[in-house]
Amino acid sequence: MASVAEFKKSFLAEIDKIESREELEKLRVKYLGREKGLVTAVLRSLGGMPIEKRKEIGPQAQGLKQEIEKLLSNRKEILETKETMASVDLTAPGRKPARGHLHPLTLVEDEIRRIFMAMNFSVVEGPEVESDYYNFDALNILPDHPARDAWDTIWLRQNQIKNQKSKIKNGGRLLLRTHTSPVQIRYMEEHKPPFQIIVPGRVFRYEATDASHEVNFYQFEGLMVGKNVTFANFKFVIEEFFKRFFSAKGGSASGGKRPQIEFRYRPSYFPFTEPSVEVDIKLGGKWLEVMGAGMVNPRVFEYAHYNPRDFQGFAFGMGVDRLAMIKYKIPDIRMFYSGDLRFIKQF
Repeated sequence: MASVAEFKKSFLAEIDKIESREELEKLRVKYLGREKGLVTAVLRSLGGMPIEKRKEIGPQAQGLKQEIEKLLSNRKEILETKETMASVDLTAPGRKPARGHLHPLTLVEDEIRRIFMAMNFSVVEGPEVESDYYNFDALNILPDHPARDAWDTIWLRQNQIKNQKSKIKNGGRLLLRTHTSPVQIRYMEEHKPPFQIIVPGRVFRYEATDASHEVNFYQFEGLMVGKNVTFANFKFVIEEFFKRFFSAKGGSASGGKRPQIEFRYRPSYFPFTEPSVEVDIKLGGKWLEVMGAGMVNPRVFEYAHYNPRDFQGFAFGMGVDRLAMIKYKIPDIRMFYSGDLRFIKQF
């Protein structure tokens, strides 16, 4: 008992004076070393003691061993911390923490949303797995319509998506939507005019990838329906959008410096609009095709259960990727989907 108590007292006195890990190791060997450790010797001597003495000294020696191990471990952590701090130059400037960056497509879509919401448009979203009724039929693209070939559709195997069958209308087939226009039909089925919406989202095409084409990309479409909506309303909305989008301050605030943009409307054809136009803008001395649009075809209103004599409206659609490439001067659409952080960190 006297020996164990004396060992504890001497150990506590010695450990407070330790200033290096080398000294700490010597102290450990002195008390807990296998060959000549003081506490180890006490534990080894228990076998030759009377049983009563062994019951008395054994727990004391074992408790001291555990306490010494804990104190040695704590002291080691303190010494390691001191050594680490001693090697740190506190006068050196700190490292700037890495910050995340929004993807350029996210930045552009957010800006599009802000601009149109400022013009009182609502943002609507819909499913990416769609039926051919909404993707084609209700948009006046019937099964034998040659325009279907232009959409390079990705059809889905019906037996792999049985849980989706309840969403198929009129016995149609499922597909990955080729444009966001189906959401316009879904919205018109559940809402009555007047309204004005935009529909951003991802779309899919089965086509070869190159600098300007991808298997999946992002679009946004707009729809405005009312009793007295005209092509003049469409021109104002679109021209205002592009002036804000390409303004010096990014667009959503009208105080940004407006760029000089010229607009050109060329006759075109889309099954779901009549008349239809392609919209070009002249930015930086070069004409760029940016949008397809037109007045909503009366047949589309009939599919949505509207009376075409009561309402009229315009619809438009454009690629978010296309706008991002123009805004940030990106030469290849595949860069958006490369996953290269060096590309993302530029924005």
